[in-house]
Amino acid sequence: FSSSEVHAAESVAYLNRALVRLQDIWEEIGIPEEQRLQRTNDVHKHIKGLLDLMIAEEEELKKRVLKSIESCRKELSILYSELQMAPFEEEDGCSMLQMEKNCRTHLEVMKEHKKQRMEELKGLVVKDRELCDVMCTTPFCINQDSVPSLTQLESYRAYVDDLTKEKEHRRKEFVSIKKEIIVCMDDLEQQPETSFETDVICEDEEAFCLSNDNIAALKLLLGQLQNRKAENELLCSGYRTKIQELWERLQIPQEDREIFSEHMINTKKRNMEALQAEVQRLEVLKMQSMQSVIEAIRAEIALLWNKCFYSPEQQQAFAPFHDDDFTEELLNLHEAKITTLKKCYEDHKDLFEGVTKWQDNWTLYLELDKKANDPSRFNNRGGNLLKEEKQRTDLQKSLPKLEKSLKAQIDVWEQEHGKDFLVNGQKFLDYVQQQWDQHHNEKEKEKLERQMKKTKQMQEEMLYGTMVKTPSKRRIGGTPTPGKMKKVNGMRTGNKKTPLHGMGRIAVTQSLSGSDCSAPALGLQLAP
Repeated sequence: FSSSEVHAAESVAYLNRALVRLQDIWEEIGIPEEQRLQRTNDVHKHIKGLLDLMIAEEEELKKRVLKSIESCRKELSILYSELQMAPFEEEDGCSMLQMEKNCRTHLEVMKEHKKQRMEELKGLVVKDRELCDVMCTTPFCINQDSVPSLTQLESYRAYVDDLTKEKEHRRKEFVSIKKEIIVCMDDLEQQPETSFETDVICEDEEAFCLSNDNIAALKLLLGQLQNRKAENELLCSGYRTKIQELWERLQIPQEDREIFSEHMINTKKRNMEALQAEVQRLEVLKMQSMQSVIEAIRAEIALLWNKCFYSPEQQQAFAPFHDDDFTEELLNLHEAKITTLKKCYEDHKDLFEGVTKWQDNWTLYLELDKKANDPSRFNNRGGNLLKEEKQRTDLQKSLPKLEKSLKAQIDVWEQEHGKDFLVNGQKFLDYVQQQWDQHHNEKEKEKLERQMKKTKQMQEEMLYGTMVKTPSKRRIGGTPTPGKMKKVNGMRTGNKKTPLHGMGRIAVTQSLSGSDCSAPALGLQLAP
């Protein structure tokens, strides 16, 4: 039996004992039967009323519990729908009170979830509005009165994070562009002219609207200022180049140039005005010093002719170069010519430098080759002989490679420009071949001269005779060498006797006839 059943049995037993005790008391008192019956009915009514009251209260409690369960279930159903979550699964075999407690507990949990989501949504909305005010963008589309789902919150959170990053990016971009705009305006010595420029320069950075249109307008403004600054820099660069040229041509003293040094570096408005004024001043001096200026330009032209490998014919084609009537028109012709030459050199600088490199290497090769054929080089004791020979060998290998590389570049250039690339009035490869041919011809000429000199020396030795010199001993001239001297005047000369004057005639005849005698001439006096 359960505890409640035991308590119920004890209550019934107690009630029975109480009724028996009441009967005994009434009997002892002597209460009549009718009154005892009445009193027993009163006890019954009292106990019944008490139990009915208790039963009614418990029934009411049961109704409240059932009502609470129903109410919790309805609220949970609504919260499940709002939170887009799966319904709570109730446990089987639970009592009403346990079921009510479980429903109430779960309801509190669901309400807390809803509260957290709504608070997060409220915070995201506040951030979104702040970002939209700063960046002039449209707020995130979401119903602020309903509970957002986890997916919606995640999307909203990611949107706000991206917007925050974009704001920081635009803020940095704005600050950077603003600094550049201030620098450009300072260099241009320009004040803000429009309301937008005033907002950019003077307004607080935090109050500036970072919309796409404003950022685009900032970039446009910066581009305009940079273009204007670049134009001024280009103009100033032209002024400086002109001033440098005129300083050199007019031979302006160094101290006067140093006074003007600030304007040769900075590019502000006042610097540009100073440069312009200096050019005008120098132009006046140039007109006053026409002859010296033209002669200075001619020196520059001659230098550029050498750099551009102009042939004498090409140089002669510029007739004003030799004109002695120093007029403004002549000056203009020279200035136009030097401008053309400078452009020509700059446009083809790589090719000209390549040809110059080849020319320098070629000159060095000729010098080393000449030294290689110089007998006095063997007197060197400093180790330069081996170095020079190695350098000459290296140049002999590198020159053809350089020629091949230049040929490829020149071929491309000629295809692009549709004309020949000339060096000293002829095609580069023809010029190179001419230099090689000329070098080979000179070497052949030197070789022939050495052979002729040797032949002439041998003929003279055969005609006039030479002293036989022995490295070990010096003998008196005319003294015969023992064992080698032929006998003369009737004595043997080999297997045949020959008179002395006969030998003389043979030697003279051979020399006059031009025959080559490989044996050394004898050191004898010939008969008259």
